[in-house]
Amino acid sequence: MNAILALPMEVRLAGLALVGLLLGSLANWAIYALAWYSRPISPWQKPAAKAPPRQWADYVPLFGWLGLAREAEVHGRGFWVRPLLIDLVSAIGLPALYWWEATEHLAPQVAAAIVPIHAPAPMLHLEFLSHSILIGLMLVATFIDFDEQTIPDAITLPGTLLGLVLIAAAPSALLPVFQALAYRPLLFTSPGGWPVWLDNWRGLLLGIGIFTGWCLVMIPALATLRRGWIKGVQFYFASMARENAWWQMLLLAAIGSAGNAGVWAVGGDHWRGLLTALVGLAGGGLLVWGVRIVGWVALRKEAMGFGDVTFMAMIGVYLGWQPCLIIFFLSPAAALFVSLTQWVLTGRRDIAFGPYLALAAVYVIIDWYRVWGAVGMWFAPGGLVPAFVAAGLLLMMGLLMLWRITEQALFHRS
Repeated sequence: MNAILALPMEVRLAGLALVGLLLGSLANWAIYALAWYSRPISPWQKPAAKAPPRQWADYVPLFGWLGLAREAEVHGRGFWVRPLLIDLVSAIGLPALYWWEATEHLAPQVAAAIVPIHAPAPMLHLEFLSHSILIGLMLVATFIDFDEQTIPDAITLPGTLLGLVLIAAAPSALLPVFQALAYRPLLFTSPGGWPVWLDNWRGLLLGIGIFTGWCLVMIPALATLRRGWIKGVQFYFASMARENAWWQMLLLAAIGSAGNAGVWAVGGDHWRGLLTALVGLAGGGLLVWGVRIVGWVALRKEAMGFGDVTFMAMIGVYLGWQPCLIIFFLSPAAALFVSLTQWVLTGRRDIAFGPYLALAAVYVIIDWYRVWGAVGMWFAPGGLVPAFVAAGLLLMMGLLMLWRITEQALFHRS
């Protein structure tokens, strides 16, 4: 850490710009290679049969897309503009995020009677690492969601596991909160204290239960209740067996449970960080799942995809359940911005849910100090957060039901 801090800020930012270019190239590969309908657009993929031979300059981040524009007859006019912009934004965004976090914008200096209180430099750099990984994952998921209206497990599953390992190893990578005259990681009990029972066997069972539950719901399977509950359950388990991935997820559940037990045995901040990430996983996923249920009851059709559930669960691992709730309530404003931009640029009026969850998450990360300062006390023990969530879901159900009735009336009139 001292060697990094010894470098001038300009040198660090220049190095991160180069890293950002490489990560932008990796993101472009993932956007096209991990999609359900893979397209050979990235230079790191096998070229299309009708594409002209690749040249060495095509592999250069950013500038290579200018040469790849010759493949427009294969991929469509202007196909290269978006990946070029992703390379450019990555090269600018990574050093900009580092400067923002390293210069204490997420954890500003606090005046004290004797000396000012600062967040430790290792904490700031671990947060930057965590947020860079999360934003990169959200970037890939966002553009796949734009293209296909789906978020693949190939992003959310490894992204979730990576986040759990990172937070368990370095709990300071969680968002910072000022508490007890020091900057500390945001725990799932913040701003309250940490109950003793979470450090004993009951806390371990909670962590294992959340991880095992996540593994079970990640098993590929199809469900339908069109022929009743009994047939629906039979169809669900039959499709699960047909996919032949159930044993892999059960093995992962066993390995993850052993890992939970190991971190619990170490205890201290590592266990508290891991349990916070697991509760964030559950909180983020259940929040969107609740919206799916409300949407089904109100509209009689699926309002959100399961990929949105796993996507929000992944965000919860890195940020925690409290930021997930804030993100969810900020997402309508992000949706307005994203949908208007999409309509202006493409003329499309449909909108995926993932991109504006991602945009709201980026805002919460960047403006975290002010966001938590404004709403942090809502999450204190005895606060009104559960009531707000319940009221919000009921209000959403009422509005969606009203929309369905209005839509049916207009349809029958026509």
